[in-house]
Amino acid sequence: MKTRTLFFSFFFIGLLSIFSVNKAAANNLQITGTSVSGTNITFNIAWDNSWNANVAPANWDAVWVFVKYQDCNTRLWAHTTLSTVAGDHSAASPLMVETVTDGKGVFIRRSALGGGNVGATQVTLKMNLPAGTFNYKVFGIEMVNVPQAAFELGDGQSSGTFNSITINASSQSTGLTSSVLGGGAVAAPATFPMGYNSFYCMKYEISQLQYVEFLNALTYDQQKAHTVNDPISPAGTYAMYGGFAYRNGVRIQTPGNNAAIPAVFACDATSGVENNSDDGQGTAMNGLNWGDLAAYLDWAALRPMTEMEYEKVTRGTMQRIAGEYAWGSTDLANVASNALANQYLENEYMTPAANGRCTLGVGTTSTIYGSVRVGAFATGTSGRASSGAAYYGAMEMTGNVWERVVCLASAAGSAFNGTLGDGTITANGDANQNTWPTAAAATGSGQRGGGWIDGVAAGRLSQRNTGVDAARYPTYGGRGVR
Repeated sequence: MKTRTLFFSFFFIGLLSIFSVNKAAANNLQITGTSVSGTNITFNIAWDNSWNANVAPANWDAVWVFVKYQDCNTRLWAHTTLSTVAGDHSAASPLMVETVTDGKGVFIRRSALGGGNVGATQVTLKMNLPAGTFNYKVFGIEMVNVPQAAFELGDGQSSGTFNSITINASSQSTGLTSSVLGGGAVAAPATFPMGYNSFYCMKYEISQLQYVEFLNALTYDQQKAHTVNDPISPAGTYAMYGGFAYRNGVRIQTPGNNAAIPAVFACDATSGVENNSDDGQGTAMNGLNWGDLAAYLDWAALRPMTEMEYEKVTRGTMQRIAGEYAWGSTDLANVASNALANQYLENEYMTPAANGRCTLGVGTTSTIYGSVRVGAFATGTSGRASSGAAYYGAMEMTGNVWERVVCLASAAGSAFNGTLGDGTITANGDANQNTWPTAAAATGSGQRGGGWIDGVAAGRLSQRNTGVDAARYPTYGGRGVR
């Protein structure tokens, strides 16, 4: 998993520009061969284990693609608006481009039923840009489609569980009272995303490579808000801990300067040359607080997931099972990170396969343990139970790192209305969406799914952890939806 940047010169709106081609591999997602002609940006995209199915769960996977541009004079990165007209974009077979109304990105997915690896396929997107001289980067995040459907909430057993009810169109359109929801929840208004409507969910938790790419697109002040150690610290300083800990290899490659010039961060889990193939690029990012996660999601034009959406993604349309985990059963084959083969490589894995395989219940805060590669338990032939997959194909919804969600423990949570990130964060690094739980207090946020340290009950699909925690912790990570 390496990141390479090449530079080309070309003319855009009559001005000489430098164009950066970004190759970023995160769980075999590859974006390569980028070029620009006029207002169009063209690249090749490839990823593994793609699908478009008309049998249960009758959904598809996709890649959320967005573009950032850097002003060559100010060196600041900004979010590119893409055309919202589907006909302005193109993708070669077997792919299609699905536009969104705000133009903050597009979903690239299979155009017809099928499955397997997607080889390098050309995509062209139309950008809406001001005149100027820019560098560009194309980013991609693997997602799963969660179709509109009724689903069962709660399991009647797990700690803090919602009442055992069904969420349907009426629930979403009229809202639900506190007494109907149960579990000590406040009322959920009709504006609160309950999971009935269709949405996309990140297939994997945020990886360390994705977090590095995020940091490298920020200003110094923004970087400082999302690392523990100052970006002006010496080269080799780890970003989130006092040293290499919890399998987190994000470190400073080139220090910032004068508390103004941002640092360059890299993955370096096996200390030496940064961004080698064994530097843990695909390892789930850990040590995040709510503000870190919210800023990443706002920057990527995604949004936080609600705790009701978490149950929809994991259980899907299946009947509830008391005490079940994300893969739909009570089977559990937990494993610690030190038992994995091919440590820190892009094919890090665990053998033998077993139903309910996950990293949960290690029970120690020793720094030798940590999060594992996203998707580490899935293969091209594994099923839902043996890969630990949620119903719609999202991975590690139980274990690894906690899923940070918007919860219904307070009015701050119920005020969340699903506002999407706009690709921009504040000058000091915070998400700028008014209905999201704030970075400083995190009131309205909670956790689902457990982390590698926690007891096995924490990983149950319907177990609610609504305690407010604005601090960083080794098992805190997350993902987003749209």
